[in-house]
Amino acid sequence: MIIREIELRIISLPLKRTFETSFGRESVKRALIITIRENDLEGFGECVAMPTPYYSYETVNTAWYVISEFMVPRILGKDFKKPEDLIKALERIRGHNMAKSALECAFLDLFCKKAGISLKDYLRGVRNKIESGVSIGIQPNIKSLLDLIDHYLDKGYRRIKVKIKPNWDVNIVREIRKEFGEIPLMVDANAAYSLADLEVFRLLDRYNLMMIEQPLGYDDLIDHSELQRLIKTPICLDESVKSVNDLKVAIKLRSCKVLNIKIGRVGGILNAIKMHDLCLKNRIPVWCGGMLETGIGRAFNVAIASLPNFKFPNDISASDRYFDEDIIEPPFMLNRDGTINVPTKPGIGVDIVKERLERATLKKAVFKLD
Repeated sequence: MIIREIELRIISLPLKRTFETSFGRESVKRALIITIRENDLEGFGECVAMPTPYYSYETVNTAWYVISEFMVPRILGKDFKKPEDLIKALERIRGHNMAKSALECAFLDLFCKKAGISLKDYLRGVRNKIESGVSIGIQPNIKSLLDLIDHYLDKGYRRIKVKIKPNWDVNIVREIRKEFGEIPLMVDANAAYSLADLEVFRLLDRYNLMMIEQPLGYDDLIDHSELQRLIKTPICLDESVKSVNDLKVAIKLRSCKVLNIKIGRVGGILNAIKMHDLCLKNRIPVWCGGMLETGIGRAFNVAIASLPNFKFPNDISASDRYFDEDIIEPPFMLNRDGTINVPTKPGIGVDIVKERLERATLKKAVFKLD
């Protein structure tokens, strides 16, 4: 399959609610959307890098630069028989997982459309529906948080995840348990703590949490191993595991009991599958994390979450959780049982509404064969 044209767009979509974590706040979703074309077929991918370098060193602007200056010249006009060939062509470029992932995803969408199969079937997914949880950012006060939890439980979400940071941690978990009892509950620190905060985690141990996500440094594996030895609540790693090698080290050190797999963070779908398989072999359950994706990125998350070792509800909410109007049709919807259907049409299984995409576009560039 010869890649004849690559289009990059930076788009901006307003979020229905400001989303706050320990490292910042977002009120709009700014994303880099990639389109790869071969003749009359198009494949779409989304780069999940944020505008700021607070979750990862990658940003929307660094991804635009690296893709246009270094990645496009290595793949435009080349003939790739399978997705692995495209990834091999990008091997010389070190890091920049989110940029690589966006290109790989766009190619996979195109590849599956050309083959007439759904992404789920290409990945050998085993589920037609995936379990959906919801991630709730830091709120102005506890009442606002409790009201939001009540709202999402009423909608049917199967798991509640709340963001925590120092002084917004044990107190809120205590109030959640008082108000809602033993609901499926986890917390996510986004690397806001250190081993000096051990007492916080010992107190959290009292509340029967499903897991604590990325409590310590964003690049740490050693201290997480020590913390997991000292507390009973399972630690789930996110930012610390960016590659298969990172995961091998984490397993060797026993740094976690659960892994959050984000396609962009780990460098694409194919790496995500390798991590899934390695975790399955080592009896470490996984789930799919979210990055406030548009419907394009969400479609890839839904597909990979259909694999057998995705054992927990995922951070894959319905489209209307974040956007009044997404750039895809049909939107992803939450079923009454707290699940989301996995698309069955070829490729990612949803249609991109070009008029909405154009309206949201801030910047655009097209690279094509002469």
